[in-house]
Amino acid sequence: MQCVRIRLSGHVQGVGFRPFVYRLARAHEIKGHVQNQLGEVSIVAHGSADALSRFESELISKAPPLSRPAVTLSEVCDDDFEFDDFEIIASCNDAEAHIFVPPDYFMCDDCRAELLDPDDRRFNYPFINCTQCGPRYTLIESLPYDRPNTSMKDFPLCAACNAEYTDPLDRRFHAEPIACPVCGPALQLEGSDATGTEEILDTAIQELRNAGIVAVKGIGGYHLICDAMNDAAVANLRQRKQRPDKPLAVMFPLSGDDGLDALRHHARLEECEARLIRSPARPIVLLRKSTAYSLAKNIAPGLGEIGAFLPYSPLHSLLLDRFGGPLVATSGNISGEPVLTDNDEASNRLNKIADAFVHHNRPIVRPADDSVFRRIDAAMRPLRLGRGSAPVELAMPWHQSEPILAVGGHMKGALAISWDDRVVISPHIGEMDSPRSLAVFEQIATDLQELYGVQAQAIVCDAHGGYTTHRWAKKHPLPVTTVWHHEAHASAVAAEFALPGQWLVFTWDGVGLGEDGTLWGGEALLGNAGNWRRVCSQRAFRLPGGERAGREPWRSAAALFWEAGLDWANSPDDSGLLEASWRARLNSPVTTAAGRLFDAAAAIICGPMITSFEAQGPMILESLCRQQRAPVAMPLHADSDGILRGDWQPLLARISDESVSRQERAELFHSSMAQLLVDQAIAVSDKHDIQQVGLAGGVFQNRVLTEQVCSLLGGAGFKVLLPRQLPCNDAAICYGQAAHVAAQNGRKES
Repeated sequence: MQCVRIRLSGHVQGVGFRPFVYRLARAHEIKGHVQNQLGEVSIVAHGSADALSRFESELISKAPPLSRPAVTLSEVCDDDFEFDDFEIIASCNDAEAHIFVPPDYFMCDDCRAELLDPDDRRFNYPFINCTQCGPRYTLIESLPYDRPNTSMKDFPLCAACNAEYTDPLDRRFHAEPIACPVCGPALQLEGSDATGTEEILDTAIQELRNAGIVAVKGIGGYHLICDAMNDAAVANLRQRKQRPDKPLAVMFPLSGDDGLDALRHHARLEECEARLIRSPARPIVLLRKSTAYSLAKNIAPGLGEIGAFLPYSPLHSLLLDRFGGPLVATSGNISGEPVLTDNDEASNRLNKIADAFVHHNRPIVRPADDSVFRRIDAAMRPLRLGRGSAPVELAMPWHQSEPILAVGGHMKGALAISWDDRVVISPHIGEMDSPRSLAVFEQIATDLQELYGVQAQAIVCDAHGGYTTHRWAKKHPLPVTTVWHHEAHASAVAAEFALPGQWLVFTWDGVGLGEDGTLWGGEALLGNAGNWRRVCSQRAFRLPGGERAGREPWRSAAALFWEAGLDWANSPDDSGLLEASWRARLNSPVTTAAGRLFDAAAAIICGPMITSFEAQGPMILESLCRQQRAPVAMPLHADSDGILRGDWQPLLARISDESVSRQERAELFHSSMAQLLVDQAIAVSDKHDIQQVGLAGGVFQNRVLTEQVCSLLGGAGFKVLLPRQLPCNDAAICYGQAAHVAAQNGRKES
């Protein structure tokens, strides 16, 4: 007989790990105890050597599906313990913290079966959950993760729920959000006399069938929902939300053996897409429309994809099952802001959009918008991290001497806290140009530090002085370090993969401030995290109107023609005033941004346009592509600083030739840009030793471009790496900032 002490870290909190250990110990006739110690699980186990060996092995091999445990300690201890049985003892709050904050999970199959069982006491109860499903991040107020530390603390358990909660053999043992119709949260239909779940749901469904819009409070915030088959309902939602073109996500009811039959009618699914859309994270996945696609024509106008997801909460499941068809489910917010979470605030701010409100009285501690993924180069890659996927914890390749708070950029706001060899990235916050975005940013910055027991000693921000996050950091009393935008992009991909040797990272995006004061976005940086130098770029041009060019792509197109000394026949600048201003260098900053080249190509090929959301033109341009074309050769030349610049001018004549179809010109543009990148990589590798090529920046969300780039680079003998755990867009800037500083400090210490 032996006694061993085992400690496990990782994803072992909020996933039913302690009752799993309890059941496993009893199965192996082991005595002792298991205890939660601020993010870790400590086990003292007494039994035969063979039983203990099997027990320790099965702690990993048979762990609950949502857990990801790792054994950090296993040692024989003094055999003077006396145990009568195996038990779960009270959490220890004074142990050294190694916290993991779990994200919110979907409703598991066991709970769904109970939800639909008329004989079950939780039949049709919208807040059913167990240790393997339900909200976590959005209801945890403090750690350890026990019910009194969550927003469920004001819902005392009834006798039946308490019996489940205290029974180690029950799957709801210490399921902190446990509830039932007797003791748990309840729905409320604003402005209606409807009472009870059945009547409230039926009233909401009738509103949807009448082409109405219903605001529904979910796990991480509100959705605005309407009939996805009804053009008028969707048009009404777009008009009221002032969202004329941006694609709307669609939630499909579960049907068929794997739940995906209803979705398959409208979209084509690869195996990796189907697997992810059914995963516990239940994200929105961008899918190609099928030939049988028959949703409202204005769901994703001009695009070949839709954002699709499955119901992930019991409330969503009840709504979809009753409605019997797909529903638009878009973020309940003012566009660009974090999703709304408070009942009164949602009623006040969405009252001109929604015809009805389905509230509930379970407080949402902090917002979590839906995650978004897209298949690119045979892998599912995040475009936005949120409910179900974040917070995200990654290992930091360089040990840090002090905790830091990295505040990210301005678009696609997210922040990171980084300490020791750990970094935690927040869910998506929103665009950082509204008071509500800043308020949520500040709340999450405070919450993450408190939850993880870490107090930042320094702040890292983008070098752009106009960013809200930069201004916030500079007002803070802590010391501040700035990191250039594209160096943060490069450091993010280098840190994620943490490979030895020199990197060449292409950072292609919209615009970000560069070291020379111009707007970069078509660069290639050589080096390692924390130590980069620009070796490639694009031929520079000036953006007429500055930031306005981001929403009016024709300005970028006109500027390319003017820069090349040419006239653009389709230019909307009939008066010539904009060109005169451009030539006078008034409000016309210099840029090398690849994103603005894609904007220009979209305006030239698809017609002059004013867009209503970021990257609308390039998304339409990408959707036209069907095949790869022979590229237009774009010359490379070294400038006075030795930076190798690609010249886009030869493209202008070809992509503006209206005798050629839009599809062919779109394909030509993508193939030419991909070839330009590869030509630059080959030219740099002729002079420098490169172990791997990285791709970072929002332009690489473009599947057509990125897959061609990866194929061409691979064919040329390069090892190519594209982020998989974090988005390649500005959502990863905070991680890159933290990695950049950690790498620099690590080199100084060594």
